[in-house]
Amino acid sequence: MKLLLLFALCCSALAEDTLRSLKPGEQAPQSFDALWSEFDPRKDPLDVEVLHEYEEDGVVVKVIRYCVGTFKGQKSMVAAVYGYPKGAENLPALVNAHGGGQYADARAVVSNAKRGYATLTVSWAGRIASKGYGVNPSVVKLFWDSKKDDPKYRVITDWGAIDGYHAPCRHPRSASARIAPHELTLDEVDSPRNSLWFLATMATRRGITFLEQQPQVNPDKIGMYGHSMGGKITVLTAASDKRLKVAVPTCGGISNNENSSALYNATLGDIVNLQHITCPIKFLSPANDFHGNFFDIPQAFDLVQSEDVRVTAAPHHNHQDTGQYTIAGFEFIDHYLKGAPALPQSPEISVSLEAGKGAVATVSFEERANVKSVDVFYTQQGPTEKVNGKAANPRFKFWHHAKPVKVDGVWTVTLPLNNPSASLTAYANVEYAFAQPESATSYYYSMFTTDSMVISSVPQMYTAEQVQAAALPATLPATTEIENFGPGWERGWFTYQPEQSWAIKTNKLYNPVWKAPDTQNSKLSLQVKTEQPNTLVIRLDDYVASQELPGGEAAQEVALNPSDFQNAKGELMASWLGASQLEIAPYISVRSRFNHNGIVKSEKLERGTRNWKGSAPEFISLRWQ
Repeated sequence: MKLLLLFALCCSALAEDTLRSLKPGEQAPQSFDALWSEFDPRKDPLDVEVLHEYEEDGVVVKVIRYCVGTFKGQKSMVAAVYGYPKGAENLPALVNAHGGGQYADARAVVSNAKRGYATLTVSWAGRIASKGYGVNPSVVKLFWDSKKDDPKYRVITDWGAIDGYHAPCRHPRSASARIAPHELTLDEVDSPRNSLWFLATMATRRGITFLEQQPQVNPDKIGMYGHSMGGKITVLTAASDKRLKVAVPTCGGISNNENSSALYNATLGDIVNLQHITCPIKFLSPANDFHGNFFDIPQAFDLVQSEDVRVTAAPHHNHQDTGQYTIAGFEFIDHYLKGAPALPQSPEISVSLEAGKGAVATVSFEERANVKSVDVFYTQQGPTEKVNGKAANPRFKFWHHAKPVKVDGVWTVTLPLNNPSASLTAYANVEYAFAQPESATSYYYSMFTTDSMVISSVPQMYTAEQVQAAALPATLPATTEIENFGPGWERGWFTYQPEQSWAIKTNKLYNPVWKAPDTQNSKLSLQVKTEQPNTLVIRLDDYVASQELPGGEAAQEVALNPSDFQNAKGELMASWLGASQLEIAPYISVRSRFNHNGIVKSEKLERGTRNWKGSAPEFISLRWQ
């Protein structure tokens, strides 16, 4: 018996590597097909471990680990949170890939279970958020250091001889885009298999294998969604694993195309991966996102091979969304995995550039009885335009709003332009009301409920040369009036938490129409009414000012100089020039990071209070004075 046990242990120690490590002089995979040709996600045993288990609201939640594979003689075990409605069988299932600084979060599992799914959220970076089993970056390091006596110690993702972690990484050179070798990479040559993207996608594909084997799951109905870095992992997985029946990447997977390494671009770049996607896919792409550039959506649509490609885009939003946009992804998944009704057809927009008439947008869409609104958003701050001498920052570009009107059965609207020599990008949003409110988790796993869903058109893009050749009139001149708060003014502003606060933001100041004046004597003037005495706070980028308001029936003026604004370091704003984003709120907190004698410090500045008294303020006008 002892000899048999010893033999088994020896065989385990000598287990064949899932992928052989390439040595100097050997060539790494040079194409997408070559990259994945040697990996079989069903081959190796999963060796599943249950680390923690509990029930919440009728949902079984398990923190588990499973084997990704054996690399350089050591197993790689990835943690995840798995959950399903108690007693359920034959469910559709979802894989969730969290973002760069995020955790595998049990809230997604519980929320999706209530929508009728089993869910696996993969902790490719090692962090976990669940009741009774939390793992933050400091706990990750406890695991690395094997400090088992520490009461916070947890067994977590263990990549073994390679480094697939992120924020923090085990090796200082580890980063998602790197393919160069070091002691914690799979290959000893430049190789796409050294990249975190490849490792995280392997872990996700093994997660699909795990779901296939669960008694609660219908293996023919598995989908995936992920945010930010998880959005790219969703694209990589949908491209390489045809077991996925639907995919919804958010804020990622469309813009990672300009790596300095041609080998990276040929294997891990978004362009090559989008070309291999055949399942239905819906991009949730906030129009001001820094990570998944909205201007790359038309290219993504052209590359994907699926018969159903969709997009939902919130104007002004950067890397997060409100419920009516986020829910569109879950509704899309419901159709393909649960047989729910198909989403309305995607709207379409075209813009005719007619000399003397201007830019006229025509919108077509599925005109159901529950249509709540039809809107056109457009910008001249495209990928080639400059602001203050630099390429326009996608986070701050301003989307003008235009309301199409139906005339003789056609929805049209003229788009006033400020610059007849700049590019033009326009898209349409159609909002559909639900018969009953829908609930799900946001990109950051907090719960939301919404009574409507937005579906967007593919943006139509016209170059500066095309606009200039049309000889269009400039009908949107610069003005000192930033906002008159008339009908529809909210479309030029945004908030991420409308149910929690009346706070509002706008990127208008980044646009030449409302650009700040180049003079020290000008003021920012806001006319406002408040029911009760309160502190009103205004933010310009990293600078904050506040003013006490007496309340009452009469309009009150807030007139501010640049020197009324300060940042968290106590520095006063020198001038209005360069202002990008403006926020008006009851409470604002900003941080400033700076280097002091070689030490990076962080200071925090808070103004106002979260306990606003009375109803929301009534804004009357906002202007440069």
